[in-house]
Amino acid sequence: MNEQLLLVEDDDAIAAALRLHLEEAGYRLHRESDGLQAMAAIDHQRWDMVLLDLMLPGADGWDVCRHLRAQHPDVPVIMLSARSAEAHRVLGLELGADDYLAKPFSMLELVARVRALLRRIEQLRSSPAPASELRFGPFRLDTLRRELLRGAEAVPLTLREFDLLYFLVRHPGRTFNRGELLQRVWGAAFDGYEHTVNSHINRLRTKIEDDPRDPRRIVTVWGVGYRFEETPA
Repeated sequence: MNEQLLLVEDDDAIAAALRLHLEEAGYRLHRESDGLQAMAAIDHQRWDMVLLDLMLPGADGWDVCRHLRAQHPDVPVIMLSARSAEAHRVLGLELGADDYLAKPFSMLELVARVRALLRRIEQLRSSPAPASELRFGPFRLDTLRRELLRGAEAVPLTLREFDLLYFLVRHPGRTFNRGELLQRVWGAAFDGYEHTVNSHINRLRTKIEDDPRDPRRIVTVWGVGYRFEETPA
């Protein structure tokens, strides 16, 4: 196990506890306590995962997450925050976080979530794709390079955005509720909540819909869930 994790946390006690548990689990950990320093660390190298506090000096976690997503849209992010309100969880997910843990949290749970997310990435890298390319409208979904292309232009997707879009495109015309999407895309071990799906759907719509306010490709089936339309109405 050689994964390098970037921890962005200004609380020395929490950072020390996280270092102890994550290094015991076999991960290599680099810590930054300032948001601006974290951005510099993101620019300096590619990390296998970022563990990101929200309340930081220099620049807050929201700005760090935006910076990371602009540089490396597919690097997984787990947000750590004392802000447990649903609005903050939703905002974190809307910005591209793959998971969100409210403080105080169990160190064992954090390690388990890190392990599950990294294992999911490894499985995706090692599993052969059924088809090397999926097309819809002006888009091409390259399953080998894990890229979404519109013509020759790449459309940046996070890890979960790609997985969710890939799953929906492979099942056109079929409606899935949020629980089914969590199970099929995030995996049975994911202990999140269903608004995670809403946030990722909303972000995908901004990237593939002509008008995200009037979606024609990923449509809402009210009271049920979501459906991908191969030929928009």
